[in-house]
Amino acid sequence: MRNPTTTTLGYALFATRWLQAPLYFGLVAAQGVYVYKFFKELWTLIRMCVSGHATETYVMLAVLKLVDVVMIANLLIMVIVGGYETFVSRIGLQGHRDQPEWLSHVNSNVLKVKLATAIVGISSVHLLQMFVDVHHTSHHALLWGTVIHMAFIGSAAILAYMSGPMAAQSDRGHADRGHGDRGHADRSPAGRTQDERPQTGSVPTPAEQPEASYAEAPAATPALPRQSAPDADAEARIRAAGFPARKLLEDFDQEHPRGLDREALARLGKAEFVAARGNVVLVGPPGTGKTHLAIGLGVRACQAGHRVLFATAAEWAARLSEARAAGRLDAELAALDEHPLLIVDEVGYTPFDAAAAGLFFRLVAHRYERASLIVTSDRPLGRWDEVFGGASTAAMVDRLAHHADVVRLDGDSYRTRRATSAWAD
Repeated sequence: MRNPTTTTLGYALFATRWLQAPLYFGLVAAQGVYVYKFFKELWTLIRMCVSGHATETYVMLAVLKLVDVVMIANLLIMVIVGGYETFVSRIGLQGHRDQPEWLSHVNSNVLKVKLATAIVGISSVHLLQMFVDVHHTSHHALLWGTVIHMAFIGSAAILAYMSGPMAAQSDRGHADRGHGDRGHADRSPAGRTQDERPQTGSVPTPAEQPEASYAEAPAATPALPRQSAPDADAEARIRAAGFPARKLLEDFDQEHPRGLDREALARLGKAEFVAARGNVVLVGPPGTGKTHLAIGLGVRACQAGHRVLFATAAEWAARLSEARAAGRLDAELAALDEHPLLIVDEVGYTPFDAAAAGLFFRLVAHRYERASLIVTSDRPLGRWDEVFGGASTAAMVDRLAHHADVVRLDGDSYRTRRATSAWAD
């Protein structure tokens, strides 16, 4: 049992990280100084060129000064954004179209290497300035400038070399923890496959947590993109998503469903549709693997840095009904925006009354071109009026399908096939 005093002291020490926040805002002010310096140098260069007093050497040196200012400003951005994300607090940019590629896996090790390479680039510009203006630079300055530049290169190379083993050791530790989690998640009764899963009683709260494709399967099955290496943040997102079991795309039996668009599945496995705010609709009879694919795509989205929330259609209806009854439906929909991907499973298994249909319309309309949905259903979109009825169904389907990949799975139930095979044996 934890000592309350020790726990309180630990939280207090951890809270001191916020003392660094003003330092990063100070660097933002320094960024403004460099913006001023850039335009001052640019104005001087333009004025000299217009007056005819600018020689070729002067123009080259002036341009190198501008490049130098921009590179230092880039270095500042890297320190501000990466340092704040690593040492102070998470920056919630998941799903933002301009999110830097490196921000989703930034850590102190990656940040040091990127800073070192940026410094090498800045040093290269300074050294080039010295060689361009060689007639006004002493041999002593050239010598030491070259030595210092080589020292920067050597330091960056050593940091990059050391980061490899450190990252590999970190990945091994994450993988060991991930295997332990999967050991608990995969411990299920024999015969539970693909679309079968246990029923859940409640939907996790947020705190705990392009067009239709009906083409026949190509002759060659496209390889699914490989699962990324486990990391602690991705594992936390996967646990918070509320998946009923861990299902991976690699474990899906692509040979079972008939007419599965494997190219679309391989493309969706990259999870790029989440950043593009696109939707995925998985349509097919029971037992063809819709839930398996929905969970597998959700896991991929978690590994790509996105927060995901999973629940059945009935559970989503109950959750939204409770929010409406409490007078906080708008707040609930806004809170769900923190999850770039929501998964709605089992649409069509039970009909909904007009009130529930209206709530689903509100959910789809609210997330239209704002965030992504994965929906599984036993019937095509054209028959959703059998589930929801009402005038809002057509408008809901129109918004859902506008930026959606519709993947159809045809075939017999995987579970029935297994049961029939076991009986024959």
